Amino acid sequence: MKKIIEVSFFSLTFLSSFLASLQAQDALPKVIEKAPAVLAEKSTTLFNGKDLTNWDGDPDLWSVKDGVIHGETTPEHPANGNTFLIWKGGKLADFELRFTFRCNDSNNSGVQYRSKHIETPQAKNKWVVRGYQHEIRNEKKLPNVAGFIYDEGGKRGRLCLAGEKAIWENGAKKVVGQCISDQEFESLFRLNDWNDVVIIAQGSRIKHYLNDRLILDFTDNDPDLALKEGILALQLHAGKPMWTEFKNIKLRDLSK
Repeated sequence: MKKIIEVSFFSLTFLSSFLASLQAQDALPKVIEKAPAVLAEKSTTLFNGKDLTNWDGDPDLWSVKDGVIHGETTPEHPANGNTFLIWKGGKLADFELRFTFRCNDSNNSGVQYRSKHIETPQAKNKWVVRGYQHEIRNEKKLPNVAGFIYDEGGKRGRLCLAGEKAIWENGAKKVVGQCISDQEFESLFRLNDWNDVVIIAQGSRIKHYLNDRLILDFTDNDPDLALKEGILALQLHAGKPMWTEFKNIKLRDLSK
């Protein structure tokens, strides 16, 4: 009887804590914002739709198919650790990046920005990249969805989840608002289809938009770990065979 009571007490405590967290989330201010209009005359197209000119990655894994960048791992050609297709056109500091992606659901991918190419003898392959990553997934249920910020190769893990407005300072993340709910994200994301992304980074603040809707607003105030500039790259994840595709990649410099 005592064990049953203890289990019941634990269950009630967990349920109360879970409900309290949901209520706290609902109490956060809601931020509803549409993506800014395209300024085509001020944007640079980074992919020509024909070949991988100005991009560098494992030729066994990356190619151009039907006018889009296609990355794929197979049992015959697996990824030796996470590997990336690196844009060789320079570094990103303050910027607006637009792209369209799709992928299958056997694994995940990502888009690196303000990141660093790791060229050391310890690197698992020639195209290892670390830094901020816009997660790419083919899932609709939060939190394991496209759009969250991951600290690829770093120690902070999932820096900001899709749906959150958050600030990182004093060694921890504080959620101060909500951009999108679970139900709204599920309706917004196009499963097994193309999705449009806008990333805007200005100073310490980063915003991610999905299909014209703000889904994440993150401010990184860490004096040592916040990234101010770095390279752009596309990810193929190690593990299960997978494919991912990108098109309409456009960059606008906001630092001028």
